[in-house]
Amino acid sequence: MNKFWSFSFYFVFFAGVASFGPYRVLYYQSLDFTGAQIGLLVGIAPLITAVSLPFLTGLADKSNRHKTMMSALLFLLILLIFVYPLVTDFALMLMVAILLTVCFSAVMPFAASAIIYMLQGRRDLFGRMRLGGTIGFSIASTIIGALVESNGLRIGFWAAAIIMLGALIVSLKLEHTDKKVKKREEKGNARDLLKNPHFVLFLLLGFCGGISFTTINTYLFPYMQELGAGESIMGLALTFGTLVEIPVLFFMSNFVKRFKPYALVMFSIVMTGLRFFLLAIVPDPTLVLFVQLLNGFNHPLLTTAGAIYADEQAPEGYRATAQGLFNVAVSGIGAALGGFMGGLMFDSLGARGMYFVFGVMIVVVVIVVTFVRRFLPAENPVVIPEPTFET
Repeated sequence: MNKFWSFSFYFVFFAGVASFGPYRVLYYQSLDFTGAQIGLLVGIAPLITAVSLPFLTGLADKSNRHKTMMSALLFLLILLIFVYPLVTDFALMLMVAILLTVCFSAVMPFAASAIIYMLQGRRDLFGRMRLGGTIGFSIASTIIGALVESNGLRIGFWAAAIIMLGALIVSLKLEHTDKKVKKREEKGNARDLLKNPHFVLFLLLGFCGGISFTTINTYLFPYMQELGAGESIMGLALTFGTLVEIPVLFFMSNFVKRFKPYALVMFSIVMTGLRFFLLAIVPDPTLVLFVQLLNGFNHPLLTTAGAIYADEQAPEGYRATAQGLFNVAVSGIGAALGGFMGGLMFDSLGARGMYFVFGVMIVVVVIVVTFVRRFLPAENPVVIPEPTFET
């Protein structure tokens, strides 16, 4: 049953994300917000994540009230999504967007730490659970898209609120930590994570992944438009990128057992660099579809293997904190810097130049991290049971 509830949470939660996330900018445009206003609403999210997430995950670990905090955040998230299409004033919208980001960014590390804990030593199966999110997002995208087309943007937000209520109900079945763990300070604390050089280098890789995810996804359509692609080809690019996630996540247990989580994180960053270089040289929008097939080895592999590695490295009782730091590196600092630097380079160098520069950055980081790790003490080995094909 643990696997059922874990899979179900991701399925329902990401179905809710698909119901409102893609329509936020369209709603801003329908209110005639300026480009600067929309940029602020979109760009402030990673900065808010970087500030709020360590505080919330740290508070949950210290108080051992993960379920209570996650339920409260999901409940507030539901209310915010429900009122979103009723807000028309920019200042009020900014406040709602900030609160929504605070809630949304914290739910993901809470869920990851709980689900990995519930797998009872089978961290390698986390990818199978995360696959529920990909399936839920894909199904909801199609259904909600049709509803929005026939009934307007508001229906997407209200449908998302209802779906997120389901996620709240399912989240009550998640278990976050051993309630018998009382004296965490005897086995380590959150600062030990940042004293661990292996973990710091891991966060650097996550930071690069955050930059990559933001720049690829934000500027992919404008780049394809420059290449002469129509909306149908752009839609296919998203479909190709999403579908390839399914086999990667399904066989994640086998990958983790054979190659270990850190090696998969490094591999995902290398594949991201390759994707940058390919995007910088493709002459035809149709070829972008084939480049999109690398998506499964980029962000999905990074975030899944990264969540497993973060859990391995976490001191006892600080699983949520470890997940929070990883999410800050990827979705906070990395995403913020990627959005800012990507915009500047897109204007000054064009899409090809931007992708090439980020590709070079990836190569440099991979070389530096690999070199530094050679001089560090070996990590303690983590035993992972043989993978099975249970779901």
